[in-house]
Amino acid sequence: MNVIIVVNEKGGVGKTTLATHIAAGLAIKGFRTLMLDADAQGHATMSLGLTKEPGLYNLLVREAEFEDVLRVPPLENYAGGQTVKGSLYVLPSNVETRVIPMVISDAELLKDRLEELEKDMDVVVIDTSPTPSMLHASIYIAANHIVYPTECEFLSLEGLAETVKHTEAMNADRKTQGRPGITIMGVQPTLYRQNTNAHDYGLSILVKKFKRFTWPALPQRTIWVERSWANQTLFAYAPDHEATMEAWALVERVQKGLVA
Repeated sequence: MNVIIVVNEKGGVGKTTLATHIAAGLAIKGFRTLMLDADAQGHATMSLGLTKEPGLYNLLVREAEFEDVLRVPPLENYAGGQTVKGSLYVLPSNVETRVIPMVISDAELLKDRLEELEKDMDVVVIDTSPTPSMLHASIYIAANHIVYPTECEFLSLEGLAETVKHTEAMNADRKTQGRPGITIMGVQPTLYRQNTNAHDYGLSILVKKFKRFTWPALPQRTIWVERSWANQTLFAYAPDHEATMEAWALVERVQKGLVA
């Protein structure tokens, strides 16, 4: 089972959008997928047509069983009329997620709980909040792979730099424990405005720093906002749109990273 975390310590860079589209796309393509919402805002939960609830809190704090906290999102919200070859489950979040770091002391608790799904899931995609906490440490410990979303702007790149530092520190700890580090799947530029000096400069910084890990930029398109009002992925909302083809290309890059 692969655990992918979508992280940037800067809000508003598209973490939830990427996480939900990666999870939905992998499920459609045949993977048994869990979308784990680790942000107290619960936006990944809502984006897939579900109601916010303390699923993650109940799992980690109240020791609930997975069968009691996992939810199945409506097909019309993430797949539309497409055939889903795999499956998609959601572990919801709500404001109680904020309390988790205050009441758990075992940083490996999330990893241990997810290991219970080893025979039932192929991929877990974790959407994270921008604020580092003890829960972030647990998420890093549970992860195999990481996707860094970022806008090509100064503050987003600053948040990315801090996130990379924390990933490197976690990998150093894992090395001392004889455990493999978290692998970078890719750095995904989002909300890219072509032919603007600021974004072109920001993208050049990403390419210089991350080289082959820098994925093709996702252009800023109005349809990303339009589909959010419907609580649908692009795969459901506009299956033939150019932006949807770009989203499928993202999913394919993730799929390739899983087998690399």
